[in-house]
Amino acid sequence: MEFVKWIILALVPFLLGVSVVNYLTVHPLRMSLHLLASCILFFIVAVVLAIGFSGQQFIIAVPLAALAFLVGYYVMTRRFLAREDQRPIPELTRKKGDPGKGHTAIIYFTHGEPELYDPIGWINQFKEFDEQNIPFVPLLARPFFAYQLRKKYLQVGRSDHRQMHLQMLKSLEREFRAEGDTTTSFYLSFLDDDPRPDAAVIQALNDGASRIIVSEVFLTISNHTAEGKELIEALNVEQYGVPIKYTGPMYDSKTLQRMFVQRANAHIGDTDKTRVGVLLVGHGQPDEWDEEWPTETGQEIGFRNDVLRLFEQDGYPNKNLSLAWMEFKDPKPAEKVMEFSRNGVEKVLYFSAAISADALHSQYDVPALIGEAQVPKDVALINLGAWNDDPIVIKAIKEKIDLQM
Repeated sequence: MEFVKWIILALVPFLLGVSVVNYLTVHPLRMSLHLLASCILFFIVAVVLAIGFSGQQFIIAVPLAALAFLVGYYVMTRRFLAREDQRPIPELTRKKGDPGKGHTAIIYFTHGEPELYDPIGWINQFKEFDEQNIPFVPLLARPFFAYQLRKKYLQVGRSDHRQMHLQMLKSLEREFRAEGDTTTSFYLSFLDDDPRPDAAVIQALNDGASRIIVSEVFLTISNHTAEGKELIEALNVEQYGVPIKYTGPMYDSKTLQRMFVQRANAHIGDTDKTRVGVLLVGHGQPDEWDEEWPTETGQEIGFRNDVLRLFEQDGYPNKNLSLAWMEFKDPKPAEKVMEFSRNGVEKVLYFSAAISADALHSQYDVPALIGEAQVPKDVALINLGAWNDDPIVIKAIKEKIDLQM
């Protein structure tokens, strides 16, 4: 009997550690089940410690239970992070030497975000950074990172990212058709959603495309664009006699820069421009990542500074124009909003300036950071969102494609 209680003391906390990780990371429909299991297991541990151990044994039993819990937590965390990306890749049936049907395929490639909670994109990101020895969230904290991600989904209901990009792709196709182009085909692809860019390229090849243009709907050159290109180039498309070109991201698009001013002007109403603050919120990355991908931060800053110059030329005072960062870098959005308020602005217009289509960042993170600002209630805080299906955005994307046609 004495041996059994020690076995129970080791096993139940181990299972509690496993259950806690499951609670933190599983789909919302299953989180209640794992929360209940965790509560029951914790109660069992408490009872076993209370009635099964005393004196010197109790002093030994408590750290043993804690150690067993940590082992279970660690083992389950490793299992969670080892999850494989199950997105399907179609079979490539195109024969080498097949000239195709003569048309161009546009692979619309962007970041992607699952409509409902699925941590696989972040699991892939963790793996990539671990391989590159780039420091990010510590291993044992990653289940809590997934928990916070799920919490955001529960707050906003769903991510609009996928549906918005579907809408944007349809708008892009309409622009081509309006110019009399009836043959170019269009394929949506995501880094962190389905289908992947390599899957889209395979489908284009199978459909007989004779050349392929990858439209990189990102703001900057980064690990995201590099990963997508790596997936595509692993297919060796050129061996099928099909040339492939990349548009490059949007950081140098003057057309896209003009969109911000036009959208702001459409939302200031009768407020004088001298009483309006404009805040361009970037994403931001750790300084350590800047060593690996310096283009990410440099291009993001350069693009937004160019946009602010356009605002100044349009009559907005320089003192009420600023950049901010969502994370990792300063200044933070609330700081700049309060600065605008002290300057006497009546409205603050803020953009998720580096986000191509509304996602958790623009739907939750940036508004939450703006909401931290302590400003008078009569100062209107207006979220102008990500780029989205704006006609000027579609024009900017098409211009980049046209350069490769």
